[in-house]
Amino acid sequence: MIGGVTGTLTAPSTLLLARYDAVGHLRLIARTTPLSTVVRSELAQRLYPADPGHPWHGRRFSAGWHTRGELAYHPVRPDLVAEFLADTAVDEGVYRHPVRFLRLRDDLTVHQVPPFGT
Repeated sequence: MIGGVTGTLTAPSTLLLARYDAVGHLRLIARTTPLSTVVRSELAQRLYPADPGHPWHGRRFSAGWHTRGELAYHPVRPDLVAEFLADTAVDEGVYRHPVRFLRLRDDLTVHQVPPFGT
């Protein structure tokens, strides 16, 4: 599911993808490659700012492997399920390389996504 975006809500650059773990914590699992202009426009119509209870408010994520910089992002309401293409490099449930966003899965709810770690 989409838990946050880089860029802006009206023009998201990349997506921060997440899954809930077994106890209900929203865990970052991947960041996408840069989105195409068409996808940015389509997603901008479907993304909503997160409410104050979003677990990522105030959280910091690394900008990338072997960097000390922090990723500037905006939490969004985690109610959209995303399908993506990834390689097999995974460390503790987190994809090591950026993944490629394919499409939104309107046929799935966030409750149908298997928990993190399964």
